[in-house]
Amino acid sequence: MSRRSLLRAVGGGAAVSALAGCGVPAAYIGPGERGASDRSRQDKRLTFANWPLYIDTDDKDKTKRPSLDAFEKRTGIDVRYTEEINDNDEFFGKISPSLMNHQETGRDLIVISDWMCARFVRLGWVQEMDRAHQPNVTKYLDPLLRSPRFDPGRKFTVPWQSGITGIAYNKRRVGREIKHVSDLWADDLKGRVTLLSGLDEAFALLLQGDGVDVTRWTADDFHRMCDKVEKMVNSHHIRRFTGNDYIKDLSSGDVLACQAYSGDVIQLQADDPDIEFIVPEEGGELWAESLMIPNLARHKRNAERLIDYYYEPEVAASLAAWVNYVCPVPAARDVLASSKDKELAELAEDPLIFPDSAMRERLAIARDITSKERTEFAKRWNVLAGL
Repeated sequence: MSRRSLLRAVGGGAAVSALAGCGVPAAYIGPGERGASDRSRQDKRLTFANWPLYIDTDDKDKTKRPSLDAFEKRTGIDVRYTEEINDNDEFFGKISPSLMNHQETGRDLIVISDWMCARFVRLGWVQEMDRAHQPNVTKYLDPLLRSPRFDPGRKFTVPWQSGITGIAYNKRRVGREIKHVSDLWADDLKGRVTLLSGLDEAFALLLQGDGVDVTRWTADDFHRMCDKVEKMVNSHHIRRFTGNDYIKDLSSGDVLACQAYSGDVIQLQADDPDIEFIVPEEGGELWAESLMIPNLARHKRNAERLIDYYYEPEVAASLAAWVNYVCPVPAARDVLASSKDKELAELAEDPLIFPDSAMRERLAIARDITSKERTEFAKRWNVLAGL
């Protein structure tokens, strides 16, 4: 089971709506109010909240996490690692009362999807990192991920892992190559196509299929795309909208082509080599799930040190070999390529972990949906997706 086979956010606006419904507006915190007295020097510990199945574990003892254990041994910093994040909106709702009321969250480091990171950054709920303490991040972070629109220069966020939203299909059953988003609408695929149900997961790839620059898309672009999707829904061309259950549909043959995540397809291909993943010629979305240090975290320096540790190419390589998503440290490729283990060396050549130059040219990070846009867009999308 991949990490993305667990619960994923489907609405995007639920948490903010719930807070507004309680009469409590999301509160912006100014730069001067975000930090707290850092206890890192005298208190050698930190609390790290992550998603399940998103870190390397020992094959014989699942309670051991080799890369994290090595960090603790090297630095003497005790890491309390929790797998408490199953859904972006759910986690937002869990910690937002503390953040908006200027209270500690009890966490020094969190990992959430970049579209949700954008909300935290806009609200001023996370602290700027000190790059003087993070030379590996400065040196090795993938240039494609360095400056998303919501966080220019990655001052507040650092990618934990990355991935691509593209198209997966069964080449043998389809009987031809799929190269474009428009290929999904071929007559012989009617009723055998699925799209992702989450607005933030689905819309960018569809816009790219229409030739839209997703780094600067507009509301008109979004509604024009929705008009096309609506026609495909009404004609029953689209079988349904899915979370990660597209994996089951594609494996069984009920679905022939679908929107998909690169990391999932790597695992599917191990069981069925006929399954292909492509970045359409018009482009694919490059996304990330990123590390952030919440306001008032008491072990900021320790957290920055842990982040930088995972940007050492050797450490990044060991993590990439286990999670199989796009590695945000391209230099880790050379580490895997030099491995005497044949399977590890082969991972270095996998474009879904280390995209080649041709694929990289077609990847883009979509601009985030603003809080003002989200209510309108989510309302329309959720009707289309049946949410």
